[in-house]
Amino acid sequence: MGFTAKAQVYNAAIQETVLGVGDKALTLGGARTQPLCSFDETWKNAPAVGVEVSDIPFETEGFPVLAEYYAGCESFGDRVKRASEMEGAKFVCLHFEGADPGGENKSVEDIVALAKEAAAATDLPLVITGCKNVEKDQAIFTAVSDALSDRNPLFMSAREEDYKTIGAACAMANGHKVGAESAVDINLAKQLNVLMTQLGVAPTSIVMNLGSAAAGYGFEYVASTMDRVKAAALEQNDTMLQMPVITPVALETWSVKESIMSQAEMPEWGDKEERAVDMEVVTASACLTSGSDAVILRHPTSVKTIAAMLAALA
Repeated sequence: MGFTAKAQVYNAAIQETVLGVGDKALTLGGARTQPLCSFDETWKNAPAVGVEVSDIPFETEGFPVLAEYYAGCESFGDRVKRASEMEGAKFVCLHFEGADPGGENKSVEDIVALAKEAAAATDLPLVITGCKNVEKDQAIFTAVSDALSDRNPLFMSAREEDYKTIGAACAMANGHKVGAESAVDINLAKQLNVLMTQLGVAPTSIVMNLGSAAAGYGFEYVASTMDRVKAAALEQNDTMLQMPVITPVALETWSVKESIMSQAEMPEWGDKEERAVDMEVVTASACLTSGSDAVILRHPTSVKTIAAMLAALA
């Protein structure tokens, strides 16, 4: 007796959220199938790959391909422009780690100037990431939201500690998108979405950052959380978990020992840059398989590889 495959398409769907403006605007979400199951139903909106650019230039020692890609870039705007030209890139993530009071402690005015410089350098959608200091992030997100009022960026992240300020200043005042960041827990993710919608933030203005980890570093918790979120959204039609998911992969994978230890220290591990790219590609693939609608990467080889994988599955 022959086997006839039956498509698994749900009556519920992941909501659609638009980032950016104009011809390069990007729509996340819209799926009615399990992640990457384009054989069940053609993707309405394919998962997207973004490129991280920091206001503090990346360390390139031991990463000759990364160094060569940004060779000749003298300013933040130059690096943003070069990043936006990566094969497969659909958006650019501006990481303002220089605002950290424990680091360079750049002023709000400095960050606004950099954001404007970046916006002038690319017409791709922008994702704004702060320095992880709650008070400083509130200040720079509020100011950058006003400065980029016509670009419809996504601000990451709105957390339990600051969702009221970020939600009001970015989403409600300027109509921008906000990333609801929770700590790898479906209940915390849903609670934050509920709180933000009760505040007055439209569900279509919310993108979830469910947390991440490099592959091999507790990633099973990330995968199981994403699986549960997608199951609740599609199988149970839970509207408070139907927001698209974005995962900042680069922030995790470029800090683990496999990516930063030199070949001289660990010769048996092989080339340092190949290891870093492999870690980024493997983690991004796992995130997309688990349910991410967008991943943020750093290396041009990683971006090209993941974009090619998605194109082959479409």
